[in-house]
Amino acid sequence: MEDIKYDTEGVIFNIQRYSLHDGPGIRTIPFFKGCPLRCKWCSNPESQRLQPEIMFQDSNCVHCGKCAEVCHFGAISFDRPYIVDKDRCVGCGACAEVCPTAALVQKGKRVTVWQVIQELQKDESVYRRSGGGITLSGGEALSQPEFARELLKACKSKGWHTAIETTGLAPKQVIDDIFPFIDLALVDIKAINPHTHKDATGVDNRQILENVIRISYITKTIVRIPVIMGVNDDVQSIQAIANFTKLMHNVTEIHLLPYHNYGENKYALLGLIYPMKGLPNSMPTDTMEMLKAEVERLGIKCQIGG
Repeated sequence: MEDIKYDTEGVIFNIQRYSLHDGPGIRTIPFFKGCPLRCKWCSNPESQRLQPEIMFQDSNCVHCGKCAEVCHFGAISFDRPYIVDKDRCVGCGACAEVCPTAALVQKGKRVTVWQVIQELQKDESVYRRSGGGITLSGGEALSQPEFARELLKACKSKGWHTAIETTGLAPKQVIDDIFPFIDLALVDIKAINPHTHKDATGVDNRQILENVIRISYITKTIVRIPVIMGVNDDVQSIQAIANFTKLMHNVTEIHLLPYHNYGENKYALLGLIYPMKGLPNSMPTDTMEMLKAEVERLGIKCQIGG
């Protein structure tokens, strides 16, 4: 294997340990900042921007003013509900460091591959005993291609199983550079109809569909469909995606991921409006079972949840 650049830097906003999802066994999941999509149902809105940013919990704020005192960019003002001016904020985190009540929390920090590996290897014995490993998630890890590649190379050098949860949206060269270091790709396909996809995510899906086929020829692939009310929760939409997977190569199964609104509260903490507000909290069980049966009728293994 070529030399690993351990000093390569990236931005992550969480490292989740002991996960039983997003791949086999017990896994650790680094969450990358940055995503080119703006899915209306996104449960991690703090992942969308590449830069570190600040979450504000108004109920914790005691208006002590310490945050405003240390902000050198004039980004703090108590004259608005979300006190951080995003146009001025650089995400340095100085305000969060001095906040005595955790009303301000920084999401995202710049780290090196070496620093992440030091954290991941704490559970190395767990990976080996459980058949688990590392899954890159986000956000979209392909938005930080050099960091993702070097981190994956470092994981493979230790013999860890590697996976990625991805939209597949990236230049083809990024796909070719990264996926040889990935044992399992969990690719999200939201819709086949380009108009539906753009309305729901803000981007066209032609590059995505080309790339997921490309990915499936490089590594083992599972297709995951987030099932969203009013977007793709009908038989025709799921049929279209299931039939598309037959054009792919290494697809072993389809996972249907039912919509939930668990991330709704995060939008207010970022000064944003939740785009799916007003929908039921989750997908009806009978709808999910019906769609699962339809995928299986097409001869493809299917499960609800990932």
